[in-house]
Amino acid sequence: MSETLTAPDAAPDQPGQPDQQQRRLRVVRGGAGVDVEAAQRAVADLLTALGRDAESEHLADTPRRVAHAYAELLAPREFNLTTFPNEEGYDELVLARDIPVQSLCEHHLLPFQGVAHVGYLPGDRILGLSKLARVVELFARDLQVQERLTKQVADWLQQHLEPKGVGVVIEAEHLCMSMRGVRVRGSRTVTSALQGLLREDARSRQEFFALSGVH
Repeated sequence: MSETLTAPDAAPDQPGQPDQQQRRLRVVRGGAGVDVEAAQRAVADLLTALGRDAESEHLADTPRRVAHAYAELLAPREFNLTTFPNEEGYDELVLARDIPVQSLCEHHLLPFQGVAHVGYLPGDRILGLSKLARVVELFARDLQVQERLTKQVADWLQQHLEPKGVGVVIEAEHLCMSMRGVRVRGSRTVTSALQGLLREDARSRQEFFALSGVH
């Protein structure tokens, strides 16, 4: 996973003054992108290695299509992480369920997809709800394993939002398991990562799993 870079869009509050303003962090993912031309050549070589005629009428444009498809699948969209002061002192769970997840297994380069349930217990600030889905995409658009993806989302939110607790559950079907190998269709892998009170407090943890539909 390449480094995640953030840059402030708004100046922080002055020391000693109430935290009254909206804050935004511009989030981009650093590191090298996809070399599309090199990827096209590699796909053409792969087709040849698989015993196919890469210059045939049906396959001639396949290397370009595949290279651009992977470039899209591995490039998360930049976004502003927008937070607001928790003026009402809301201290109950905030949960976004069934966030679509699509990623690529780093072992077989085959997709896995499913849903993520992401929740947090607010501290001094609350988060624009759409940003939970953006953070999931930030780490899903990569060569991944589900366990690492789940933990990355939880750790990132804990670091940048500083809530009292964070919980992430991902349920996904892996094509490397359903289309090859044991060929178990419809089987879903479930992973979870908990931080803060959602890890330490049994009642908070139980509430998170109950509301996310995970038993």
